Amino acid sequence: MAVTESETAPPTPTGESRLALVRRARRIDRELAVAYPDARAELDFTTPLELLVATVLSAQTTDVRVNATTPTLFARYPDAAAYASAEPAEMEEILKPLGFYRAKTRAVIGLGQALVERYGGEVPPRLEDLVTLPGVGRKTANVVLGNAFGIPGITVDTHFGRLARRFGWTTAEDAVKVEHEVGELIPKKDWTMLSHHLVWHGRRVCHSRRPACGACPVAKWCPSYGIGETDPDAAAKLVKPGPRG
Repeated sequence: MAVTESETAPPTPTGESRLALVRRARRIDRELAVAYPDARAELDFTTPLELLVATVLSAQTTDVRVNATTPTLFARYPDAAAYASAEPAEMEEILKPLGFYRAKTRAVIGLGQALVERYGGEVPPRLEDLVTLPGVGRKTANVVLGNAFGIPGITVDTHFGRLARRFGWTTAEDAVKVEHEVGELIPKKDWTMLSHHLVWHGRRVCHSRRPACGACPVAKWCPSYGIGETDPDAAAKLVKPGPRG
């Protein structure tokens, strides 16, 4: 007797077939691409180093604050060598608006020193190298790879993880597991934009405490529809216009 796909495939979070899950996940991504045609990294940068530093600084603060601070920082420290030799007190003054400025100063100086010592002052375009740098984990590495180098990566922040679970793509809480499980559903070439789509949607519509279900462009394909406000008018009032927060 022939063995069917349903008999060999592991169970999906929603109980649907693996094929149905893949199709639904890709449909959601396509619809979010239509809803957010301008989706992109919300940190301002012009070089891989600037994006790397800005992403490290974005921990426990908003992109808006980082973007307000980094023009002064980038002008004062134009390369890794400048960060490596920075006077801590001077950098702390620049980073004060971000909070935890002493720890962030140490992190950025350490990052500059590591880049100079190990990679000739250049940001390496490989995940396995990036994650060895001070203050750089997989999330930061994938941000840099996808947006500064054009190398596809899935960035699992709080928004991405929340939406991936609400969409029934995964039940995992661990970011690495979420990254791998979602990566199996979406073509690799689309990973970076998928990350932007989910982050933009999470910030604007699919909020943590009170999602605007009635104003959601992917409500038709979401198994979690109804956990938030379903009345269209009331939901519309919950939508945040963005950008960048």
